[in-house]
Amino acid sequence: MSPVSNPIRLAIVDDHKMLLSALTEWIRTAADDLTMVAAVSSWPELLTHDEFPVDVVLLDLDLKDSIPISLKISTLKTTGVKTVLMSTYSDPNVVREALAAGALGYLVKSEDATMIVEAIRAAAQGESFVSAELDLALNSGDIGGSPKLSAQERRVMALYGGGEPVKAVAYQLGISEETAKSYLKRIREKYRIAGIDVGTKVGLRKQAISDGILLSGDAPRDF
Repeated sequence: MSPVSNPIRLAIVDDHKMLLSALTEWIRTAADDLTMVAAVSSWPELLTHDEFPVDVVLLDLDLKDSIPISLKISTLKTTGVKTVLMSTYSDPNVVREALAAGALGYLVKSEDATMIVEAIRAAAQGESFVSAELDLALNSGDIGGSPKLSAQERRVMALYGGGEPVKAVAYQLGISEETAKSYLKRIREKYRIAGIDVGTKVGLRKQAISDGILLSGDAPRDF
């Protein structure tokens, strides 16, 4: 996909210098719709940076300071900044607290780098993004076995389940074909963890109808 006219302005805060450096370099070379404007190792460095405020902050939950994460998130919200949290662990209670405070994304540091980029993109659009495993843990008490999908995931599932090829799904949503494939992979992983097989396009269509994402009258095309 060609570079966008208004790329997402990103800042990363992580006190693990090696991870900070590696992630910064990866994003700069692999995501042309993101602009890395700050990569710092402490909370004060972020707030005093010349480029702050930014669009999205990828924030390490495990920073060695005494500032509550809820205060950090609320501070970013008041300046119009979206927050995606990273952590080395994934306690559902901690995730719930962070999301309740206003974080839009929560990722464990073992997450695939492409998913980190997707979380940043989702946050920039005001959408939540957590890993498939965390989604199951967070919603295990919900009625019904289907996982909770983000708005963009529901759009992808509706279009693809309705018969559109991946290329057409990407075009209609204004995303790259690779990004559309990433969303499909993530959708299928969420359902797999929930014990529901949507490995085929037909299976995904049937589940989309069952979950109310797609109307049964929508004729399948291009199978």
